[in-house]
Amino acid sequence: MTSRLRPYWLHLYLLAYAPAVLVADGVFRRLEAQLLLGATTVAVLWLCTRHLRPRERLQVWLCVLVATGFEVLGSLVWGVYRYRLGNVPLYVPFGHGLVYLFGLTAGGLPVFRRHGRRAAYVALAACAAYAVLGLTVLPPLTHRLDVQGALCLPVLAACILFTRRYALFAAVFVAVVDLEVAGTLAGDWRWLAVAPWTHVPSGNPPSAIAGGYCFIDGAVLLLTAALEPLRRRLRPGLPIPLTALLWPWRAASPATGEERRPGWSAGLELPVDADQGGH
Repeated sequence: MTSRLRPYWLHLYLLAYAPAVLVADGVFRRLEAQLLLGATTVAVLWLCTRHLRPRERLQVWLCVLVATGFEVLGSLVWGVYRYRLGNVPLYVPFGHGLVYLFGLTAGGLPVFRRHGRRAAYVALAACAAYAVLGLTVLPPLTHRLDVQGALCLPVLAACILFTRRYALFAAVFVAVVDLEVAGTLAGDWRWLAVAPWTHVPSGNPPSAIAGGYCFIDGAVLLLTAALEPLRRRLRPGLPIPLTALLWPWRAASPATGEERRPGWSAGLELPVDADQGGH
């Protein structure tokens, strides 16, 4: 049993770390505690990204930057959800980095290497069931109709069904449900029953809100591509074509074979379609 779980140790750790931070914030309820939890999360993210390949490490930290913008827009400007102290806790943007890391490294896990996109279909089915429950069974219990979560489902489904980053989005759904349930139960943040501006009813949390990472991931890939000229100037001997940066968003095509490249840690590899090649 231990040997079977060994490849999943990082992901299991992250699934435990996020609720621990959120419960701690819910217990202490002070800005000083949020700052300490934020500093700890920065350190955890830094340690976890040390073993990533340079391009993936860059993408994780770009995710922190992009997610900060989304947090300011979603919480402070739009106000569709609000944190207890009316701020964006320091641990939140770096927590987004951990979620992105969780998804980015999921493709090398045995479940995806063995079952491929079929494993992602299981996560998508769970998300769809959650969305249906949010419209049918849960409203009498929670007194909320989760239309907002259901509206996010097609976005997440499209990314799982039609992009090569299906493992990332399937894993992100698992991580987001983990932290959203923990955070809302701890009272760290609350989704408004009706979203401002759009007046769309929402669950607390919305079921398929992980679909928001489709936009975060797209922004991260675009920023990575935009920074490529600078990277070439700094390291001219290791060119990476623009197509190599954006290939995950192309629809999957049948591959004639498969090669492997090193993944997050020893014994963990990420599959590369032969028609794309390594980069």
